Amino acid sequence: MTHSHDTPTIGVFDSGFGGLTVLRALVDRLPRAHYAFIGDTARLPYGSKSRRTIARYAVESAQFLVREQGAEFLVIACNTASALALDAIQDAVPVPVLGVIEPGATAARAASTSNDVLVIATDATIHSHAYATACQKLGMRALEKACPLLVPLVEEGWTTHSVTDQVIRIYLDELNAEATAQGLHPDTLVLGCTHYPLLRPLIERAVPAGMKVIDSAESAADAAVHLIGGTEPGCPIQSESATAETDWVGDHQSPVLPSTQIRCFATDSVEKFERLGSRFLGRPVGQVELVDLGG
Repeated sequence: MTHSHDTPTIGVFDSGFGGLTVLRALVDRLPRAHYAFIGDTARLPYGSKSRRTIARYAVESAQFLVREQGAEFLVIACNTASALALDAIQDAVPVPVLGVIEPGATAARAASTSNDVLVIATDATIHSHAYATACQKLGMRALEKACPLLVPLVEEGWTTHSVTDQVIRIYLDELNAEATAQGLHPDTLVLGCTHYPLLRPLIERAVPAGMKVIDSAESAADAAVHLIGGTEPGCPIQSESATAETDWVGDHQSPVLPSTQIRCFATDSVEKFERLGSRFLGRPVGQVELVDLGG
């Protein structure tokens, strides 16, 4: 089902439900659009799979969003799939496809004056060196660090817990010490995992004074707005948030219009998706539909 330019159908894909932070950022900017989100929860984590398998899984989800849900644009809200399968997805579907890594690197380039940046992400994303490669193409040096404890802490709901604060400070102290040892002068930190926006307040308190924090979910949503609107990155973004009604969930506020339509799908663990998804989306995810994409 295809909609007008004012109400595009946007498909969002993740291996789990962390990518709901990207969907949330998209709704903030384009509340009139129609959204279909799929989390391939039956086959996560992608990080332990081969590139070929990741590509096959990601393509199946992308084709579901385009063929079954009528997506006119795709946002790959999964760092692992963006790093290892973006080309395969672009080849498999006839619609524009956007990942999260290049927008994050581009935002870091705009924010940094030293051209030295830090990246924190999951093991799989760090081992792919996708952010370092994207930053190098833009003339920056990137020092990457895997932070494997942060995703389970977020999913446990410990987003303001003192334990999480301590873990973040340990990771960042180690990363900054390594940067100093390598003669780098980083002034920007990229959050290279879609779970990490929920930790942004703790992270911003833990970074050195003056260091900018780049949320790759927000950066991807900004890039998607430009892609859908046919404008170049750097042009002013005309957000519709100011005209939207608001829906309050806990301490979070997300713009909602009567025309905002969100359908969420999962390949497994629907109950967990429904229980935890609202933390990432900033509003109830509603009834999550179970789909079978094969083995």
